[in-house]
Amino acid sequence: MSMIFFACVVRVRDGLPLSASTDFHLSQDFLECRKRLKALSLILTQYPSRGTARGRDLSIHFLSSGEVASMVICSSSYSTIMAFCFLEELQWEFAAAYDTTSIGLASRPYAFLEFDNIIQKVKCHFNYTGCSQMKISLEKIQEELKFRPPVLLKLEDMELMNGLTNGGHTELYMGSVPTYRMQPVTAIGILSLVLNIMCGALNLIRGVHLAEYSFQEDHEGIGNVIAFFLPFLACIFQCYLYLFYSSARKMKVFVLVFSICLCNMYLYGLRNIWQILFHIGVASLSSYQILTRQLVEKQPDPGV
Repeated sequence: MSMIFFACVVRVRDGLPLSASTDFHLSQDFLECRKRLKALSLILTQYPSRGTARGRDLSIHFLSSGEVASMVICSSSYSTIMAFCFLEELQWEFAAAYDTTSIGLASRPYAFLEFDNIIQKVKCHFNYTGCSQMKISLEKIQEELKFRPPVLLKLEDMELMNGLTNGGHTELYMGSVPTYRMQPVTAIGILSLVLNIMCGALNLIRGVHLAEYSFQEDHEGIGNVIAFFLPFLACIFQCYLYLFYSSARKMKVFVLVFSICLCNMYLYGLRNIWQILFHIGVASLSSYQILTRQLVEKQPDPGV
């Protein structure tokens, strides 16, 4: 069971959220805890660099360093030392990825949305791996917490903070994660979708026909059947990645293109060189379209 449920990185001076994990939970307790975390993020300047707000089932831990603070919601039974190890790791990763200038110039919430990939990786690392593999040693954090213990808060106190921070311009950051949409589909993008669907259909038809023969006559042809079905699935997934945003897109695109190329080379003999080049060319075009179609933030209504 996951012990770390949500993590985010905020700018200390104004509570501007810079990045956050996107695996939301829908329980009422968690949603309430999220609201209290946002209220707390707006007044981090009033507290020392480390703090903990404990509740019955969920707790909030935060760690500030310079302009940036990392915050996490985790189970109340989760080790405080492990929680601050997680926050230290997140701080280290964020500092390695972004400089202070870009952080200071950030003007919109979630300006570093792509950092979600790193948050997910670190979160998974702490939820599912042993302590011995952590970059930040538990002994070091334990020693620091011994000499500089985190300030202790109560989650119930966050309710009052939530009301106090609703006034003024700070309410801009009290909402949920902003809505994003993909850039408009281009003519070349539509062409890549059509070609991808066509390649997928060809792979499926050839695979089904070959499967009928292989299961009845030639059991050694199972490898060829798999080599047709895998590119079919890859083509469908490429269409999905082009139409909808997904984290770790670069990694997924690379795996899909590599699979299509490998399977088509395996099918040399059943396909001629021009057919193989056509399928690889369509996969490459689709990959380029996926990687160049970016997220665009929906601008809030200025009248609100």
